Amino acid sequence: MQDAHDLNLVLQSKVPLIIIESFEENRVLDLLTRVSIKNTRTMSVWSITDGLRPLGYSATSNDEAIIEPEEALEHIKRCQNPATFILCDIHPFLTESHPRVIRLLKDIALAYNDLPRKIILLSHAIQIPPELKRFCAHFELSLPSDEQILTIIREEATRWSRENRNARVKTDNITLQKIVNNLKGLTHGDVRMLARGLISDDGAILDNDIPEINKAKFQLMDMEGVLSFEYDTEHFSNVGGLKNLKEWLEKRRKVFINDEDSNGALDAPKGILLLGVQGGGKSLAAKAVAGMWGLPLLRLDTAALYNKYIGETEKNLREVIKLADLMAPCVLWLDEIEKGLAKQDNDGGTSQRILGTLLTWMAERKSKVFIVATSNDISGLPPELIRKGRLDEIFFVDLPDNEVRKHIFEIHCEKRHINPDSLDLQLLADMSEGFSGAEIEQTIVSALYRSDAQEEAISTQHICDEINDTSPISVVMAEKIQQLRLWANERTISAN
Repeated sequence: MQDAHDLNLVLQSKVPLIIIESFEENRVLDLLTRVSIKNTRTMSVWSITDGLRPLGYSATSNDEAIIEPEEALEHIKRCQNPATFILCDIHPFLTESHPRVIRLLKDIALAYNDLPRKIILLSHAIQIPPELKRFCAHFELSLPSDEQILTIIREEATRWSRENRNARVKTDNITLQKIVNNLKGLTHGDVRMLARGLISDDGAILDNDIPEINKAKFQLMDMEGVLSFEYDTEHFSNVGGLKNLKEWLEKRRKVFINDEDSNGALDAPKGILLLGVQGGGKSLAAKAVAGMWGLPLLRLDTAALYNKYIGETEKNLREVIKLADLMAPCVLWLDEIEKGLAKQDNDGGTSQRILGTLLTWMAERKSKVFIVATSNDISGLPPELIRKGRLDEIFFVDLPDNEVRKHIFEIHCEKRHINPDSLDLQLLADMSEGFSGAEIEQTIVSALYRSDAQEEAISTQHICDEINDTSPISVVMAEKIQQLRLWANERTISAN
């Protein structure tokens, strides 16, 4: 196994402290056991519950266990033979309130050249004190490949079949491949847990299981504070207009999702920027991209990245990037990107560091993360972000034309169980010139309240009255919208 080979190389290095961050403690210990047997390496393992004992042996009631971490480290320091010691979950003691633990680790590390005692710190997460960092090396377990994920799913299907009188698990190859794609980025244990839950539920692996898999995967990543997972992704049939955008996405769907490129000449799509009028449907379009491609949608409010503490903003972005890579293939929606990445003179250079980190990732990433950035004002965005190569295309989402407005009225009527044939949709489309999609929806909502108050069935007249009472954004912000249209005229592609 590659993990065993790589771990053995790390153990043979001259680094005294090895950091392994993993939730799969048993898997790591099994791996270390195999390495120790193969190389006749003496290893011991410590935990706060079982104390210090030889690796592979359980603690017994007759053992004089060395429980306290200071005692365990003092024992290791006195040890005169080359050996490896695994300390499980010692991370709570690597703080300023336990200076003796930190100093003992440093003493052992400083004496490594004379007496090579190697220490492995194993925990789900470890914050290394500054005085120990130069003595450390990090090792990560590999995540399961597509073939390994498929093997785990089949093992769980076989187990379920055996427990249910040899009944067959219902699925198909296309759905199975989608499930494999959406389980990427998880550990072996998490893949097995989700696969077992997926199959045990109804003995089937179906296309409608994918949203639940993505939801569970996101929760396992424990990143709710940085990103939000959009559970309700729209289908493009619920989005009025945007004909050019739909065609552009349809042409690239197979290459992005399935790598279907016969001669290898096509680069995977990187992302798009949706620029347009507020309420014009940019957010709905971002959701529809994920719905159309059948991918999880992660939403980042770029303004929420910022933290008053030095370094925390950059850390937030690194966590966003890490999670997006782990959730791949996915769609990353950068909502109102101008609020987070526009240059600011009073932030101590934070916005420029954020921009630099994001640009580097956008240029170098190998993961299948499709970016959908939305913006109401492109003037404040740095040119290096919106140039070709960072993103594939800039689409301008203008106010809907007459035909699209008619379609939007029809969509929202059906959504609220109103028979579109009972209304004069053409009249409503004519009257609502200059209205955004959001404003059209609101006229129907208000008309429903009006008709309810009058104890009447909703009619064309109710909606007309609401249209007459509404000042659309195209009137309220006419100058700004005209300026935006002039900028976009020769610089973007119309989404409609």
